[in-house]
Amino acid sequence: MKIPNMIYGTAWKKENTTALVFEALKQGFRAVDTACQPRHYREDLVGFGLQKAYDNKIVKREDLFIQTKFTPIDGQDKNNMPYLESDEIEIQVEKSFETSKKNLKTNFIDAYILHSPVYPGSKLQKVWQKMEEFFDAGEVGQLGISNCYDLDVLVYIYNNARIKPSIVQNRFYAQSGYDKEIRAFCNQNGIKYESFWSLTANPDILTSAILQTLSQKYQRGVAEIFYRFLNHINITPLNGTTSTEHMIEDLKIGEFELLDIEIKEIYKLLD
Repeated sequence: MKIPNMIYGTAWKKENTTALVFEALKQGFRAVDTACQPRHYREDLVGFGLQKAYDNKIVKREDLFIQTKFTPIDGQDKNNMPYLESDEIEIQVEKSFETSKKNLKTNFIDAYILHSPVYPGSKLQKVWQKMEEFFDAGEVGQLGISNCYDLDVLVYIYNNARIKPSIVQNRFYAQSGYDKEIRAFCNQNGIKYESFWSLTANPDILTSAILQTLSQKYQRGVAEIFYRFLNHINITPLNGTTSTEHMIEDLKIGEFELLDIEIKEIYKLLD
């Protein structure tokens, strides 16, 4: 299934996760991002939100793009993990994946993402090869990596993988130079770049004169203008809003187009 132009992000939603996932699907989101990382995500409650949407005939499983992640031990709360600290890395990946399928009440994950690189390269290859097994078994549609800000690491994975990464999901912010080199590599190699923290990490852009002007011109919120800009430059943003009103507004970004000159003006803010 093709990735929709916006993905509902479920990090930090805690006990509100079920209600928010249900609301997001009710309002029209057709892609959901989560992770098997109890420290920051309630993947189990994402599953309950999905089930509630199925039960209420809001959406069918086959119409949804569901992505989740294997989170290495450094990103986990060691008192609450889907695997044991003593497990070999391949077993950690297996246990995490089985937990995700159970949590999300599905035998198929549209995209399975390595939450952050692991080192050294030999260990990274073990993780990726285990993820490739899920792909081979028809249990996963695409593989990807998140929090990868070193182009050399991405190139290493790409060159050594039998099943190439088709998704990179990163924080989109000035400190990484907006991943210009990584995004160029993604565009050259058919990899979809997904952005998170697109709004919270960029308050200067949202208050810029150009976005304020375009907000007036198109009668859209500045968030919608920026999300539309991201789509125009081949980025799929994650959207973690807890507001029904914002869900409704943000899902309308496909209803208008920015002019090339306007896209170029916003792009200058990334320099």
